[in-house]
Amino acid sequence: MTRRYFGTDGIRGRTNESPMTPEIAMKVGQAAGAHFQRGDHRHRVVIGKDTRLSGYMMESALVAGFTSVGMDVVMVGPMPTPAVAMLTRSMRADLGVMISASHNPFADNGIKLFGPDGYKLSDDDEAIIEKALDQPVRLVASADIGRARRVEDARGRYVHAVKSSFPEHLRLDGLRIVLDCANGAAYDVAPSALWELGADVITIGVSPNGTNINEKCGSTDPKALQAKVSETRADIGIALDGDADRLIVVDNHGKVVDGDQLMALIASGAQARGELRGGGVVATVMSNLGLERFLGGKGLKLHRTQVGDRYVVEAMRAEGYNVGGEQSGHIIMTDHATTGDGLIAALQVLAQLVESGRPSAELLHLFDPLPQLLKNVRFAGGEPLKDEKVKAAIADAEQRLDGTGRLVIRKSGTEPLIRVMAEGEDKGLVEAMVDQICEAVRRAA
Repeated sequence: MTRRYFGTDGIRGRTNESPMTPEIAMKVGQAAGAHFQRGDHRHRVVIGKDTRLSGYMMESALVAGFTSVGMDVVMVGPMPTPAVAMLTRSMRADLGVMISASHNPFADNGIKLFGPDGYKLSDDDEAIIEKALDQPVRLVASADIGRARRVEDARGRYVHAVKSSFPEHLRLDGLRIVLDCANGAAYDVAPSALWELGADVITIGVSPNGTNINEKCGSTDPKALQAKVSETRADIGIALDGDADRLIVVDNHGKVVDGDQLMALIASGAQARGELRGGGVVATVMSNLGLERFLGGKGLKLHRTQVGDRYVVEAMRAEGYNVGGEQSGHIIMTDHATTGDGLIAALQVLAQLVESGRPSAELLHLFDPLPQLLKNVRFAGGEPLKDEKVKAAIADAEQRLDGTGRLVIRKSGTEPLIRVMAEGEDKGLVEAMVDQICEAVRRAA
């Protein structure tokens, strides 16, 4: 079935434009609520959100939808996406919902759905819900309408869970950390967790106003973090994105460290402790060949999936891996969480930093990445990748690479973008190929 609403990470779009309207949000609540009412118990959904201005509107619409089909609603307010996943499972809810467009600008919003096990929904579940959006709604009798309430201890529950993932014998005493919360969902819980573990925490991006989420801050724009690390001579910098399921690190020299290096560190540490399962790491086609070679040198394999942390998680569960993620900073450790959790991943990095006693710039550089370039081309409609001239440009680039590198050209699942990535030994050739393909896509678009 062709998807009209769901992309690679739930439903996402510009607020008050289809599909991100209150009307559709209410229908999602009704369709998902009806689909997950299984068994004869009182049914419950947990709803969290990030700090976007539109979050209140979308929350109200979803609450109306769920309660109208007889499902009780527990609202937890601004919370990280992984916190909603954790609370869905720990509170024995039938469904979890996160209202967030992750790293996108404030004008966008999204709806992410989690099953009762805390994992993102399967393609089959999403297809059933999407089909139901266009079907008549069966509303419950007046006496059976669901109840809605807010819980006040959700943040404390999540902070406790996060701290429990940190080794009991370690503390962060004496460690100076700059923390950038992207003016997003973790603005309160992340500083609390690090401070309670003993760190000297310097915060930026912790003053959300509804419109400044991800604005010149967070994991997608770490310049402010780099400057603050240098200014304060911090040991390390940590950047989360708007819904805190993504992590990027800045070392003590002010250099950005991406998800590939973090996965290498976390996996090698787990291997040394005898805790790594699956014989390697799961990552997407975007991860650098340098990571694959580093893991190979340790007798580990890199299992690649299509782009999207949900596909990484699916492969991890199917093949028995417990470490995976994306170059963009979604780090998934199924021993601790069911989805990417930027704060838990940061704590694993900090634990190795404390135990090693080495500067972060030294600890976090495990391999030299091959030259890699990613560029995005925005398009208004149509199928640029089906254009014959675009196909010819891609074929020419593949011939010039001649097996010495990789090309990944794909349509974004969350934005109207064509993403063009090339990787190889020759930096100049990589840049030329990306520019050539991007130009062809622009002309076709």
